[in-house]
Amino acid sequence: MSFAFRTEGLVKRFGKTTALDGIDLAAEPGTVLAVLGPNGAGKTTAVRILATLLRPDEGTASVHGLDVVKQADQVRRRIGLTGQYASVDEDLTGRENLVLFGRLLDLRGPQAKARADELLARFELTDAAGRRVSTYSGGMRRRLDLAASLIARPSVVYLDEPTTGLDPGKRDEVWRMIRSMTDDGGAVLLTTQYMEEADALADHIAVIDHGRLIASGPPPELKRIVGGQTLVVSPTDPDRFAEVAGILEAVTGRTPDTTRRDVLTVPADGDAALIAAVRRLDEAGIGITELSLRLPSLDEAFFALTGRHTDDQPQDQEDAA
Repeated sequence: MSFAFRTEGLVKRFGKTTALDGIDLAAEPGTVLAVLGPNGAGKTTAVRILATLLRPDEGTASVHGLDVVKQADQVRRRIGLTGQYASVDEDLTGRENLVLFGRLLDLRGPQAKARADELLARFELTDAAGRRVSTYSGGMRRRLDLAASLIARPSVVYLDEPTTGLDPGKRDEVWRMIRSMTDDGGAVLLTTQYMEEADALADHIAVIDHGRLIASGPPPELKRIVGGQTLVVSPTDPDRFAEVAGILEAVTGRTPDTTRRDVLTVPADGDAALIAAVRRLDEAGIGITELSLRLPSLDEAFFALTGRHTDDQPQDQEDAA
């Protein structure tokens, strides 16, 4: 099997902290691998190693068979990287930013300008190409940053939490751009804290906790691990909270998460659980202010996989930097 990028037994330590503890990741050309985990899980550390910005302490990492340590120069010619914060220059226009990146990557002047115009059109920024980036919205800056990562036509692109801080509308714009990145056979490594984002974009999902891989598989397989969907119920009368929890456990066969005092959530296998819950709640005369069935969040996935929530996780030194 031919991999666009791959890690085997990857280990990275920062003092007494083990940021990565034997991580195996891989993606084929034309696919998106989403790496999920809370802050400090080791996601950014893995990206930095694959991008030749850090050296692993143990294990190997490669891009199209090229070792990221021994053949770093060749690897850099094949990758693009977009970090958690936009790297574009706010004092330049959108077009000037892309031309600058092109020139830095050894494109001739006419080539850099042609490539810039091509990417501005692809990322729907042509009308704003002559404006300074300081006037761009957050979503526009993110799209420009993604365009910059593609200026040299990389075969592998690393996107480290590219939608952090964006509102839902702007996030959808970025999602559309990410989906297009694999059209020509490119591979994408996407790190995210959002299960919804991984489900929308990824062909394969890897979940990291404390530097270890705790779950891996296509989105449908991972959703089966965490219960597929989540039933959400908020009773009108807080005094009947425990009674509602009992009903949800009876109809789903799973213990509800009662961490919040106003809302209960529980993994569910489909519409049947929702219908049964509505019937049982009605029979018990329990009023509700919210009742829905939705995809699980990352926090719920972690609760199902580890028994704790994402905000219980400590940050590792590298990812917190």
